[in-house]
Amino acid sequence: MKTASGTLKKRIVTGMREIFLSVFLLFILSSPVFSQTSADLFKTHALFGDNMVLQRDRKVPVWGTAAPGENIVVKINGQEKTAKSDDKGNWLVWMNPSKAGGPYVMTISDGKKNIEFKNVMYGDVWICSGQSNMAMTVSRCKDLEKEKAEANYPAIRSITIPRVSSGAPDKNMKSSPWLVCSPETVSGFGGAAYFFARDLYKELKIPMGIINSSIGGTPAEAWTAVEVLEADPEFAPILERFKSAVAAYPENKKKYDAEMEKRKQLSPEEQKKLRRLSHPMNVGDYRAPCGLYNAMIYPLLPYAIKGAIWYQGESNAGRAYQYRKLLPAMISDWRKKWGQGDFPFLIVQLASYMKPQDTPADNSWAELREAQTMTLKLPETAQALAIDIGDASDIHPKNKQDVGYRLSLAALKKAYGKDIVYSGPSYKSMTVEGDKIRVKFDNIGGGLISKNGELKRFSIAGEDKKFVWANAKIDGDTVVVWNDNVKKPIAARYAWEANPEGCNLYNKEALPAVPFRTDDWPGVTRQAK
Repeated sequence: MKTASGTLKKRIVTGMREIFLSVFLLFILSSPVFSQTSADLFKTHALFGDNMVLQRDRKVPVWGTAAPGENIVVKINGQEKTAKSDDKGNWLVWMNPSKAGGPYVMTISDGKKNIEFKNVMYGDVWICSGQSNMAMTVSRCKDLEKEKAEANYPAIRSITIPRVSSGAPDKNMKSSPWLVCSPETVSGFGGAAYFFARDLYKELKIPMGIINSSIGGTPAEAWTAVEVLEADPEFAPILERFKSAVAAYPENKKKYDAEMEKRKQLSPEEQKKLRRLSHPMNVGDYRAPCGLYNAMIYPLLPYAIKGAIWYQGESNAGRAYQYRKLLPAMISDWRKKWGQGDFPFLIVQLASYMKPQDTPADNSWAELREAQTMTLKLPETAQALAIDIGDASDIHPKNKQDVGYRLSLAALKKAYGKDIVYSGPSYKSMTVEGDKIRVKFDNIGGGLISKNGELKRFSIAGEDKKFVWANAKIDGDTVVVWNDNVKKPIAARYAWEANPEGCNLYNKEALPAVPFRTDDWPGVTRQAK
């Protein structure tokens, strides 16, 4: 027989269970996983936003996510296009080509929710990638106050891609705003990219979009897809080295932490004398092979673009011979993935840096510049030199204005078909004439000139293959090189060092000659992998 108190107790327990179950279900159903409606799932990719620039004269992809099976409608500039999200909720709409212009409003709808982007322009979009000299902002460039005061270019817009690394290709990226160029915003624009876009805008009067995807201290392999590195045996050491670094990470991290603790006990003056300690490599590191491609290039696909500018190489200088294949392989893969054919790819050659050499010698930075020049064998490529505007004591020279201007000349030639001189003199061929070497050039423009006195930073070698400084003189469209002590010369070089201070061969268009060597003797980085 049940007592009244027993029955009451049972009712209380049952009631508590029902309350607990109700609260539990309420919690579950209100969690992000269960509370997402179709409206919550509906969004565009993070690249799209107010103030963005869309590529003119080309079909423009617009994409994002929604609930599976939703009808998506995109409208802009009198166009209306539709698509249906697939079984995973992904959708992609292709808009017909539009001429340069704006501003426009883009609206995207799934029938339940509208997304609206304002102040949208059609113009030319450039990917701007590489390491710290591409990431370096206008705020660190020369003449900052002057540049800020003159930065009234509302048709120039920039977006900075969030700086992350990933172990696998990831379409997602954190949202980042498109900024309209003004005196208030320009300080945060990448310097080389901004001056490039500004000079193009001055010439073409077309809106310019800058997608800055760059991180300091990064090697080219970090910006390269894994299938590219796996396809060539010469790149195998890159992957093997990373695998070993990951395996050794726990022990290396302990050593790193111990050393950092020791350094904390030192005075600021003592700490300044020490070399910077690099953090040990691990998965997710910004230097990791493929990591930045996965997280900072792959998510941009297939955003329509005009081309790319690239300022990188310092981190690969010790492996310059490998770079001869690595950079062209990366460029070719980007072009393949974008599916826009051989879009223009413009390279900034390494700037002058470090103490000038007292005597001619092999040099890794010179070999990296050579690798960059060799990359121009690819179609629709060009380079902008910085050999004469570097800083011996700073790997980040402040003169990005000339870098941007020279990149814009390359773009005007390669991307816009302008009939202009876009490059300084580049080595073509040589002949030995007795005790002298005569060098012929391409890209001489209006003619060769020696800036600030006699030609400097030429060297010459005889059969012993030992280079010595040489005299050099312009003779029409050629340069004659000699040293009275070298009676049977066989090779000549120009600006073949990290900092060829005073190198002064130009064309009349004020563009510096490309560093070169007439020989192909093994360099100091030949065996480096």
